[in-house]
Amino acid sequence: MSDSTITIVENIADIPAQHWDACARAAGPFDPFTSHRFLLALEQSGSVGKGTGWQPLHMVAREAGKITGVLPAYAKSHSQGEYIFDHAWANAYEHAGGRYYPKLLSAVPFTPATGRRLLTITDSARDALIEAAKSLARDNGLSSFHINFCTSQEHALGPAHGMLQRVTEQFHWENAGYRGFDDFLAALSSRKRKNIRKERRQAQGFGGEIVTLTGDQIRPEHWDAFWQFYQDTGARKWGTPYLTRAFFDHMQDTMRDDILLVLAAREGRYVAGALNFIGGDTLFGRYWGAIENHPALHFELCYYQAIDYAVAHGLKRVEAGAQGEHKLARGYLAAPVYSLHWIADNGFARAVDRFLQDERAAVQDDIETLAGYGPFRKG
Repeated sequence: MSDSTITIVENIADIPAQHWDACARAAGPFDPFTSHRFLLALEQSGSVGKGTGWQPLHMVAREAGKITGVLPAYAKSHSQGEYIFDHAWANAYEHAGGRYYPKLLSAVPFTPATGRRLLTITDSARDALIEAAKSLARDNGLSSFHINFCTSQEHALGPAHGMLQRVTEQFHWENAGYRGFDDFLAALSSRKRKNIRKERRQAQGFGGEIVTLTGDQIRPEHWDAFWQFYQDTGARKWGTPYLTRAFFDHMQDTMRDDILLVLAAREGRYVAGALNFIGGDTLFGRYWGAIENHPALHFELCYYQAIDYAVAHGLKRVEAGAQGEHKLARGYLAAPVYSLHWIADNGFARAVDRFLQDERAAVQDDIETLAGYGPFRKG
């Protein structure tokens, strides 16, 4: 197959950070989620690992003794925290008498953000990692191997390796060279422009102040407040929050320069907040929560403050996380999201392939239709 040798590592701490990050930075802008320190924080905080359904099985490619590629990978005993939904596949497979779990997944846990998954310096390492992951799944009786939120370039490689292509969608804001928020507003229709101005006035008049913090501006007490917000949102959306409290301590220690924290304070306490990660050319909105309800405050902290930051720092886009057509009216347009899937059972793979062909066409139609409902001036 190639001159690459593949090993499996169950603890990312066993891979030197400088070697992992050299592979992660080999092509494209910095991605905070595939950095060694982010994935290490997930493991050391107990957010993934024993008892979580996310068992690390990272793969390392070496050529002539040198690490030339890594693949963040996990054995999954469920499909929670992935955001590329395959629950229907699992149900169908098990109704037919198969066992869908465990499966093998390359992804960043709990993070619906597009980025490279095949973190390689050479093409031979990239190809070797894909084939080795398929072999690992096949040889251990796993139902399938998946690569979620991969790049379009990685997506294009799938068919050559027998992987099925899936396309879903998210809502992203794109920076068209705006000089400020008013410049962005000028590109919108009059009605949408007025609505956003109204929302910003409402939000900013909530009776307190909004602060944006990054780097050494972020203090431990800010994480204490944000933990309350995260627990509230997690309890309402997922039942049990995915991340542990210790994870946020790791963020303070190792990643605060990669974080933009937007907080709303009123009467001496923080009442709402949004957590963003700063990439090389993208701001990634990840979590939001509040202990008080105020009109439009969610839109201000999560979407408008993110646009302000992206414009001020010359970032190309804002990815605002999974789902949410309400983002459309606020300048976040539908964009394709890519994933790849290999299924060991040939008959089931054919059935999934037929479904994915129909789904890709439907998603493309939806993206084109939603573009017509965007807030931007026509023509």
